[in-house]
Amino acid sequence: MTTGWSLFVIVLTIANILACVWLLRWTAKPRSATEKIGGGADTGHVWDKDLREYNNPLPKWWLWLFYITVAFGVLYLVLFPGLGTFGGIKGWTQSGQYQQERAAAEARAAQYLAPFAAMTVPQLAADGKAMATARNLFQNNCAQCHGSDGGGAKGFPNLANKDWQWGGDPDSIMQTIANGRIAAGMAAWGPVLGEQGTDKVVAYVQKLSGQQHDAALAAEGEQLFVTTGCVGCHGMDGKGMTAVGAPNLTDDVWLYGGDAATLKQTITMGRAGQMPAFEERLGPERVRLLAAYALHLSESGS
Repeated sequence: MTTGWSLFVIVLTIANILACVWLLRWTAKPRSATEKIGGGADTGHVWDKDLREYNNPLPKWWLWLFYITVAFGVLYLVLFPGLGTFGGIKGWTQSGQYQQERAAAEARAAQYLAPFAAMTVPQLAADGKAMATARNLFQNNCAQCHGSDGGGAKGFPNLANKDWQWGGDPDSIMQTIANGRIAAGMAAWGPVLGEQGTDKVVAYVQKLSGQQHDAALAAEGEQLFVTTGCVGCHGMDGKGMTAVGAPNLTDDVWLYGGDAATLKQTITMGRAGQMPAFEERLGPERVRLLAAYALHLSESGS
């Protein structure tokens, strides 16, 4: 906020407070020299023949309630932010309170998580208390993409099987959660292959995964699969490479779908899915628990 806007807010706020005080004092005074407070001048308004309206000042107890609210407002503006860029004499800030409360919560969490620190990821995966904690972490941070049961969705990997795009050992899982992944960093091959070439590669991928396919197209697609560079990521046998996150094309597990139309779209336009990094947000201990939970899902769901 600039100095000019800050002064504008300060002046406007103070003017409104003074106006409120003036209004309260004005309503407490008699309207004429002959009018007594509490006596009330007849306004001439009558309802139901005998219900008359008088111009009486507010009761003193009511006025004092208003004065108290004004005093409270003034005191608040002195202690806390509210007058432009003036931060209040207590030095309170929203972010400061958040950090203080977060530090207290993290201290309690650290005490709760301490017993898990000495356990390995496989040991955590076999521990009921650790998995109950990890499940809560998963529901709050991972279920939005991978589903409450870890079964995944289109574009989000299924964690309840043994098909791991970047490797399913504890260290690889922890690295995936901690640092994130370019989960679908596949280039668009449509401009290179053309319409017919794409159809041939689609047929070959269908053959690799055991689907019904056109044998003649698949034979030509195999040559394109090798010569255009698909083997560089997916391997000569199409089983993928966890080192680069290239999925296995020989099974029935598909990140975006394995039907011909989806395969053609994937090859033509490429994919660019990304998983965010969670270590900075959650810390290493929670990352280990989530890695153990992913391992637990894989073992129990496979």
